[in-house]
Amino acid sequence: MTTTITTVADDLIVAHEGTRVVRLEGLDPDTQYTVDGAMAHTLARPPGQLLSRIATVNDLHFGEREAGRLDEHSIGPVRRVPDGAEPYPEVMNRTAATEMLGIDPVAVIVKGDLSVDGRPEEWAAFESCYRVPFGERLHVVRGNHDSYHHQYRYAGDRVIEVDGMTVALLDTTIPGETTGRLDPEQIDWLDAVCAASDQPVIAMGHHQQWVGQPGGRRSDTYFGLHPDGSDLLDQVAARRTDLIAYTAGHTHRHRVRMMSESRIPSIEIGCTKDFPGTWAEYRVYEGGVMQVVHRMSSAEALSWSESCRTLYAADGVDYENYALGSLQERCFNVALRS
Repeated sequence: MTTTITTVADDLIVAHEGTRVVRLEGLDPDTQYTVDGAMAHTLARPPGQLLSRIATVNDLHFGEREAGRLDEHSIGPVRRVPDGAEPYPEVMNRTAATEMLGIDPVAVIVKGDLSVDGRPEEWAAFESCYRVPFGERLHVVRGNHDSYHHQYRYAGDRVIEVDGMTVALLDTTIPGETTGRLDPEQIDWLDAVCAASDQPVIAMGHHQQWVGQPGGRRSDTYFGLHPDGSDLLDQVAARRTDLIAYTAGHTHRHRVRMMSESRIPSIEIGCTKDFPGTWAEYRVYEGGVMQVVHRMSSAEALSWSESCRTLYAADGVDYENYALGSLQERCFNVALRS
């Protein structure tokens, strides 16, 4: 088993070898280090003072009992915990909340799919795990799993202001559907948020953006945001240079693409519930924003997430590489725009 560098920041490197964790702290920015024979380079520190830190999670799936089933015909492999054992969403989300408390974030933002089916007991488990430790610092928007039966809890767009950054949290769901959308009214709302802000803006939502090229294939059934709304999001970014990124969940993977017109990053963050079991930190500096994705490292979380590396393999999916993505797509600086 090889050592994998899972996290880098300006002062931190974390590596995993199975359930073994190597954590180096207090490092110098923009410097190369060797960890168990693997090379890692810390991120350059954005200019100016560190103003605030926020944390995000998505795809928590409270109430889920098996991982790895694409549909009723899926052959997996499908992972389940033994009868009588604690459900894995509780294990993974408790670990995420505990680790996020360690950075004392000024805001914790949950980008949808809190539950597997939007049942009251699933939302109660979510609230117990996250509302109790974070209180008013917690900000939540629904995902498709939370609205399959046309539920409206956690619905609506909202603005979160922290020192040095504004977060525009978008409700991208279509009740009853898996796919997502941004309506023209929401685009107008986002445009107004950007116009009113005197600091950088990051837009966040559950569904990933459709990022196409001129003449490329468009589909009304695209798994993420409908192409029309995706284009409008890009157009807002092209005219509002304080909008520096859009970040989402839904795909259970780490990936970054550049929007076609504005050329700002369209970011996807992997799920909390299985492999690799992550949450994301945003360090807000005067001169930029650093994204740092953390793989959860408690013994119980690692035991479960390691067992999920081969989910969907019999369905032809290389889930390990799909979900983990590259280090450069997990940990990087988002530049400010002039």
